[in-house]
Amino acid sequence: MASPSGFLILDKPAGCTSHDCVSLLRRCLGLRRIGHGGTLDPGATGVLPMAVGSATRFLPYLNGDKAYEGTITLGLCTSSDDLSGTVLRQRPVPGLNAVDLEQVLARFRGAIRQRPPAVSAVRVKGERLYKKARQGQAVTAPERQVMIHTLDLRDWKPPQLTIQVHCSAGTYIRSIARDLGEVLGCGGALASLRRTEALGFGLEQTITIPQLQAHPAPTTLLLDPQQPLLALYPRHQLSPEQHSRWRCGQVLPAPVTLPVGQVITVLNPAGSLAGMAVIRSSGQLQPRLVLDPVG
Repeated sequence: MASPSGFLILDKPAGCTSHDCVSLLRRCLGLRRIGHGGTLDPGATGVLPMAVGSATRFLPYLNGDKAYEGTITLGLCTSSDDLSGTVLRQRPVPGLNAVDLEQVLARFRGAIRQRPPAVSAVRVKGERLYKKARQGQAVTAPERQVMIHTLDLRDWKPPQLTIQVHCSAGTYIRSIARDLGEVLGCGGALASLRRTEALGFGLEQTITIPQLQAHPAPTTLLLDPQQPLLALYPRHQLSPEQHSRWRCGQVLPAPVTLPVGQVITVLNPAGSLAGMAVIRSSGQLQPRLVLDPVG
């Protein structure tokens, strides 16, 4: 019997780490091969995709964009850029209305340079920043480019504003809070954060930890790993002869309609997922991930 495989989308509660959720799911499912897609801070809640079994191999191919709803408190700076950190300084919040905030938020839309928080999972010289922070080391992470597809102001009740953000992988909403506060001259820190989308999954597909623990057959909750891949990439179905060669990892003729470098989802003759491939410049279909390989 094949091992269970698929995605389970947790609605992560506040107070636990993403690694805690992996450990919990291993106990609930009785399986070891489980990974998560996109770390959430302990205080954050919301969509945490969990890959089970062979579905872990598909995590790099899923859409890395994410969406959040966050509340920012203006008037203070903290060591972690959220309210869990030590308050470093406090300043008065200037008189602002929604129009003023919209003008400032416009600076944070599109492709921007962003410095990750000093307390984060980003690695500097091979070590994660939060570990350096625990050791009392003051380390500034290098800036990197991220993409803010949309950033909308949802509410403004001084000194707090609520925003909705759709962004690329690697974006820190805590950094937006900090940098917004710097622009306004009063400081800012993230008060709360809820992730509403990740890797193509949304809140409507999530299950809570109590629901998971109470379910009599939790493996039946797994979502088909084929679905998000079919929605994201072009698909190519193999003939029986091609499928035999594919399972051996052999290069196959590429569909002529697809450009060089295109990643595609490969289906077996029955229409089920067979793996992932890329179109090579030689007009060939190069296997990247082969399910049910021979040998």
